[in-house]
Amino acid sequence: MHKFTLRVYYEDTDMAGIVYYANYLRYIERARSEAVRDVGIEQLAMRDNDGVVFVVRGMVLEYLQPARFDDVLTIETETTALKAATMQMFQTVRRGDQVLFTADVRVACMTLAGKPARYPAEIRQKLQELQG
Repeated sequence: MHKFTLRVYYEDTDMAGIVYYANYLRYIERARSEAVRDVGIEQLAMRDNDGVVFVVRGMVLEYLQPARFDDVLTIETETTALKAATMQMFQTVRRGDQVLFTADVRVACMTLAGKPARYPAEIRQKLQELQG
């Protein structure tokens, strides 16, 4: 499991000081990007050398508790399923021990022409490091 920490800034919140709901998508995207980077996957190199990219195919989101201005959040990312051309990642946003938000994210591998593709063997092997 990968962990990514960030602080909530004023620009992330609404007038009540609560994180605007769409910003959770930005937070979990950053966490997924850092997770794959930390296992040695360079997404620009994957695109340029292998001609494939990651794309989000679907998400199931649960907003459980609000995050607020100046909170320190930890986003946990874990690959729960890895297939030939797709993977399922579960992400949890926490403030300390309290779960604020969860996302079940389906990520596909796609060619630059927009066609489904299998993950290259080297990429697939690195993605396995993110499995629980």
